[in-house]
Amino acid sequence: MAFGVDRSTVTRAIGQVRPLLAGRGFARPCGVRLRTLADVFAYAAAEGVTLRLDATEIRVRRPRVGRPGRKAFVSGKVKQNTIKATIVADEYGATLWCGGHRPGRMHDTTAARVEGIDALLDAYPQVTVLVDAGYQGLAKTHPGQVVAPPLKLRPGAPPARQTLWEAERKQQSSQRIPVEHAIAELKWWRQLQRFTGRRELLPKTIDAVAGLVSDRMITW
Repeated sequence: MAFGVDRSTVTRAIGQVRPLLAGRGFARPCGVRLRTLADVFAYAAAEGVTLRLDATEIRVRRPRVGRPGRKAFVSGKVKQNTIKATIVADEYGATLWCGGHRPGRMHDTTAARVEGIDALLDAYPQVTVLVDAGYQGLAKTHPGQVVAPPLKLRPGAPPARQTLWEAERKQQSSQRIPVEHAIAELKWWRQLQRFTGRRELLPKTIDAVAGLVSDRMITW
């Protein structure tokens, strides 16, 4: 016991506070709080914000032998058991939305589609979204609106074409980098570097931390 408080009491208090923090949404300077992906698109359309979208992976414990879905958490990218989350940020690296939590095996584009991003892109054609190469399928479906890095050139491309490709890739990357900064702000929290608790608690934990980071960004 610490300060005369039993561990079970602390655990119960954390369990009560976590969902409250996770449900607060993400603060904006204008005073509104964005709680859903639809809120983010409406905000971006009204304020002329170009969105940056990416995913992050957090290592979790592997399910025990014999448990169903044991392979679902194995990420093809990092070769570890992970849970992924989708992050949307603005040009300043402020988190506008965090969600789309799913086992590491699910593809980033699939997770975005499950969250209804296709319908939102159709509903807000004036909103532009910058993504990395993992969302090429989304960029192909919404050309000009979802901007992904240029596809790799085939071997033997002329030097002039290679130079142009490299310049286009760097330009797109420099515009998209704020979402990487937003993800880095989350990963400063030790709980989101490697989560050792129950996997079902991680989504709420991610959302709670993302909301706190959002509040701190606004006060700067």
